[in-house]
Amino acid sequence: MKAKKGSHSKGSATSEKWRDVRGKRCRPPTSSSDFNSTPAMVTMIKESVKKKPHVKRLKNKATSVSGKTAPQTKFFTNGDMDSDEFQDWKEYSQSILVNGLKTKGTTEDARTCRLDGKSLHQCAERDDQRKHAVLVMQKGQALCFRGKCFLTCLYGRVEVMGFTIEEGQQSYPLFSPGSHCPLTITAVEGCNDSGDHKSAATNILCNYLPPASQKKLLKNVVSNSSIILLEPMETPLTHFLSSFADLSSLFDPPVGELMSAILDTPLNGLGMVPLVSAIEGLKVSPSCRESIDVVVNACRGDMDGFAVILVSGAKNVGKSTYIRMVINTLLNHTTSVDYLEADLGQTEFTPAGCLSLLTVTEPLLGPPFTHQHDPDHMIFYGESSCESDLSRYLESLKSLWRKRSPNRETPILINTMGWVKGFGLQLLVDMLRFFPVSHVIQLVHGGTGPGQCPALTPEFLRTAHGFHTNPPAQTALDEFTETAHSSPRSYIHMSVESDFEGAGCQGTAKHQRSNEQRDLSLLAYLSQLQSADPGPVRPLHSLMPYQVPHTDVALGVVHFDVAPSDMFYAVNAGLVGLCCLAEKVTSKGGPVLLSQAPICPCVGLGILRGIDMARGLYFVLTPIDPTVLRKVNCLLLGAMSLPSCILTAQQGSFQGELPYVTSDYSFNLTGAGKLRVFKGLQRPSQTDTY
Repeated sequence: MKAKKGSHSKGSATSEKWRDVRGKRCRPPTSSSDFNSTPAMVTMIKESVKKKPHVKRLKNKATSVSGKTAPQTKFFTNGDMDSDEFQDWKEYSQSILVNGLKTKGTTEDARTCRLDGKSLHQCAERDDQRKHAVLVMQKGQALCFRGKCFLTCLYGRVEVMGFTIEEGQQSYPLFSPGSHCPLTITAVEGCNDSGDHKSAATNILCNYLPPASQKKLLKNVVSNSSIILLEPMETPLTHFLSSFADLSSLFDPPVGELMSAILDTPLNGLGMVPLVSAIEGLKVSPSCRESIDVVVNACRGDMDGFAVILVSGAKNVGKSTYIRMVINTLLNHTTSVDYLEADLGQTEFTPAGCLSLLTVTEPLLGPPFTHQHDPDHMIFYGESSCESDLSRYLESLKSLWRKRSPNRETPILINTMGWVKGFGLQLLVDMLRFFPVSHVIQLVHGGTGPGQCPALTPEFLRTAHGFHTNPPAQTALDEFTETAHSSPRSYIHMSVESDFEGAGCQGTAKHQRSNEQRDLSLLAYLSQLQSADPGPVRPLHSLMPYQVPHTDVALGVVHFDVAPSDMFYAVNAGLVGLCCLAEKVTSKGGPVLLSQAPICPCVGLGILRGIDMARGLYFVLTPIDPTVLRKVNCLLLGAMSLPSCILTAQQGSFQGELPYVTSDYSFNLTGAGKLRVFKGLQRPSQTDTY
C-alpha cells in the first residue's frame, strides 16, 4: 500500500516523526446536528465536547425498602461468620433490594413485579413523531430487556446494575446484547418530595407527549412513581459493529429468548425488546449484596486510609459483572473509582493483552466492549495469558501501581485472572503481598470442579508460596515505604456465592466465548476510527494511516523470538502496541529492532497496515490523537491477532484476491499464525443458531 505525504504549511515543524498522510488528522468537535436531535443525544454530545468530569451524587440518601437501619459496619475475617454482628448484617442484607425488590432472601418475589405486555400498554406511551417513549413505573417494578437505548429519568429514581439514576441527571446509554445477562431497569424509592406529584408529572409529560397520552399516563402516577424517557440509540460503535453480518443481530434477543420476548408494546421501534419474567435478569445473591454493602461502607469512610479491593475467582463466576456492580454502587456516593486491570484475557476498558490503571467516573451500563476507555497508564503485554512470562507480568503490575499517587485516597478495585490453580494461584499470592489489599472478595460457585480456588484468607497467605515470594514475605507496605521490618498486613476476606445458572461454565451461545469477547472489545476499539458523522461505515482499508520513518521508532516482538530478517514479515498487517521507551531511539540508517520485550508505557494500539521498504516508512492506522503519538518511539507486536472479519468481511472490500488472506497454505509450517483446528468440531459461534 502506497500513500503520499500531505502538504504542510511553512510554519509546520518538519522534524515531527509522526505525520498524517493527509496532512491533518485531528477531527473537528462534534456538534449536535451530526446526530438525531434527541435531548439525550444532544446532552451526551455536549458532555463529550466539554471534556468535563461529571459528578454523580444522589440528592437525598436513599432509604432501605424495609425501613430498617443498617447495623453498625463490621468487618468479618475468616472465622467470624457465626458472630452476632454477622447475623445482623445477614438479616439486614436479606431485607433490602435484590434486583430492586423487597425480598426475604430469594428472588422469587422479584418476578411477580416484572412489567409484562399488559402493564406496558397501560404505563407506557410513545411519540412516533419524536421517536421516543415515556414509561411510568411504580416502586419495585422492573423492566428486563434486550437491545440498546438512552435512558433519562424525568421524575423519581430508577436503578440499573447498582447505579441509581434520578431526575435532573444526564441521559445514560444502556446496552443489553444477547452475549450477556439482560439489563433490568428497576424503580426504587424516590426523593421524599412534599410537593404535588400530579402537578409535577403534568409539567414533565407535557414536554414529551401529546395531551391524550399525558392524560393516560397521569392515571398511573402516585407519590413514589418514577417517570423515564427511553430513546433509540445509534453511535459509531453500534453502527460499526452492525456493519458485519455476523454481528448485525448482536443486540437482538437470542433464539432461546424469542418466545419470551414481548414484541407488541409502545416500546417497539426504540431498539429495545422487553422480556417476560420467565427470563431471569441479573441475579444478586445475598452474599453478593452483603459484600457490596461492606465494600461501600468501607469506601465511605469506615476504615483508615483508602480501600484496596481485590476480586478473585475462577473463570466464568461473574467477576466482571460483580466489579461493574461495585463501581456503579460506589459512584452513587463518590465522583470516581480507580481500577487496576490485571486480567489479560477479559479486560474491562481496553482490548485484551493490556494491563492498565485508570479512573472511572461514569457508570458501566453494558458489557466491556460498550465502554472502551483510554487508561491513565497502560502496559502492552501482548498476550491473553501470562503463562509464557510470569515475571514480566508481575513486574508490569508493580510498575503500574507505582504510577498511582501515594496521596490519592480514592478506592481502587483490582481485577484478577480466572487462572487460580498452579502458577495462577502463586501469582495471586504474590499480588496479595505486593499490594496493600484491604478487602479480598472471592467469588465461588456451587460446583466441585478442578477450577475452584482455596480460600485466600490471611491465614492461608501466611503459609502460602508465591511465584516471587515465600513465607514469611515482605508486604506491599515494606516495598513501597521501605520499612525494613513489618508484621504481615491483614485484610478482610469475604466469599461470594455465584448461584446463577451456568456459574463456572463458559457460555455456548453466540458471542459468549472468551475469544469472541476479545474480538468484540478490539472491534469496539477500532470503531473509534469511524467518523461521528452519520453515514455509511468506512472500511478500515479506506482510511488514511499515519507514516513514521524506520529510524525513529524501534520494532519488537514480545511473545516469540523472531529472526531480524523475518521481522517485517511478522509485523506486517499486525496489531501493535504504541509504546514509549525511556531512552531515545538511535539508528545507523536502518530499522531499529529490539532483542527483548521492554516494560514501558503504552498509549494505545494500532494496525501496522503497510511497510514501505524503499522509503523506509511504516504506515500505522490508530485512533490515538496526534499530540499523543509524538511521544511514541516503539512498536511492539504481540500474539493478539486482528478479528478475521476485519480482513474478510468489511463493507467495500477489495474485489478479487484479498490482501493478507490466502488459501494456499502449508499446515506443516509452525508459528505462522494459522487458525487452530479443534478436532474437526465446529464452534457454536460458527453455527446459525444460538
